[in-house]
Amino acid sequence: MNIIIAGDGEVGFYLARALVTSNHNITIVDPHEELLKMIETHADLMTIVGESNSVSVLKQANVSKADLVISVLHDEYINILTAILAKKLGAKQTIARVNTLENVNEENKKIYNELGIDFLISPEDIAGHEVINLLQQPAATEIFELSGGSLSVFLIRIEPDAPVVNKSLNDIANEHRMLDFRAVVIHRIEKTFIPTGDTVFQPGDLVYVITKPSALEKLLAMGGKKKMDINNIMIVGGGRVGKVIAKRLESDLNIKLIEKDRDRCLKLSDILEDTLLINGDARDINLLEDEGIEGVDAFISVTNSSETNILTCLHAKKFGVKKTIALVENLDYIEISQSIGIDTIINKKLSASSYIIRHSMGDEVSSLKCLSGIASDVVELVAKHGSPVTKKPIRHLNMPEGTIIGGIIRGKESFIAVGDFQILEGDKVVVFAIPGISQKMEKLFLKSSFGL
Repeated sequence: MNIIIAGDGEVGFYLARALVTSNHNITIVDPHEELLKMIETHADLMTIVGESNSVSVLKQANVSKADLVISVLHDEYINILTAILAKKLGAKQTIARVNTLENVNEENKKIYNELGIDFLISPEDIAGHEVINLLQQPAATEIFELSGGSLSVFLIRIEPDAPVVNKSLNDIANEHRMLDFRAVVIHRIEKTFIPTGDTVFQPGDLVYVITKPSALEKLLAMGGKKKMDINNIMIVGGGRVGKVIAKRLESDLNIKLIEKDRDRCLKLSDILEDTLLINGDARDINLLEDEGIEGVDAFISVTNSSETNILTCLHAKKFGVKKTIALVENLDYIEISQSIGIDTIINKKLSASSYIIRHSMGDEVSSLKCLSGIASDVVELVAKHGSPVTKKPIRHLNMPEGTIIGGIIRGKESFIAVGDFQILEGDKVVVFAIPGISQKMEKLFLKSSFGL
């Protein structure tokens, strides 16, 4: 595909690198010349210095031949105008990032569609709903549902007293003949790998597991997880992410929200009805103690500062909070944040990129998630008539290195992948792959005259 990315920072840069590895022709438009020079040294793509809402700049980027135009600047008005102009100038599809949550409601989406914007995306809205999902399953570090929950992907950390510690996958399979879940990726001390039958679980392993809903309780028990009730929540940061979380949950849970900016607190008081608002600095340990941090079940820090979010979550852990969630925008901080004890990391770039990258793929890809715990993607692919994956059982498929099939969804039924399973036309197949491999995987699901 010919893709134009309009950006003014890390989101555009991250997208460009991710899409270049999938063999797309990428042109990135950015007003900052120095940033573009840096991008050129890291990725094989075309760069244009200029404002993306300029007709002449879009024409210079050959917008009339673009299959997809993605505008992800911080200014939502530039993104909206860029997408509208791009569509009028011949682009096939457009995606615009917006910050005002009202823009992503169904009524407004329809208006923007009529103007030429195919998809609106709010990273803050996505991040907020990820936190909400995690609070519903607090024992998990990351969650991703497939086909409406027919299968789910969970990231769990293996506890020191977990029943699986010092046992291999083969040992576990011999002990439990019928397990409706499967470990597909393990992250251990800065190393990510696909486990084999001889792989032995160790305390602290971060494990991605694909599971049927009915097997979730057994999965968590084998990982050493105990039932966790969430009733009292403390949120740090009253920006867009914090507002989404509080507004969605305040009628069901006891919520305290700490916001340093007094004017923002006053605005939030007009929006939030059952949330206790506290004007203060959450980095102040005395403030946390005064506001009852010891009685909090989940502590969520979503300010604009990754450092503040990490620090306050560590303070919360010291006071015995069971679940900590930090918004960490610096990708380099993700692994170290997990290693020092923060339960869950949310990253808006990865959340938004999952949505956007999905639209750069063919119609055989029904969903995609860039996993934040490790450098890996989970892709849901549809097997086409006559495609190579329908010709042989899974164990005989010549899968690209760095990939593994985790599960299959066939109509209303779901299956955990085993070696003798035969994929059929129309099956949705869940594949885990290191970044850049997804494009190779797609070929296996397209109609082909060649066998594997």
